[in-house]
Amino acid sequence: MKENTRYFGICPRCGATFDSPPALSREDGKTLICPDCGIREALTSIGVPPEEQEKILETIHQHRK
Repeated sequence: MKENTRYFGICPRCGATFDSPPALSREDGKTLICPDCGIREALTSIGVPPEEQEKILETIHQHRK
């Protein structure tokens, strides 16, 4: 992947705009979704409850960039 590659998309799952590499939805294996929804899908697949998912995402956002 090139370092200068720019991304822009609107997540079909949550409607958020994103500018980082998209995630591939685990639900259909075709749809590109925002990184946060990708993380949520991954955490859901291992049984992490929604409240805990939001705490994890908050921690990730605090440590980006």
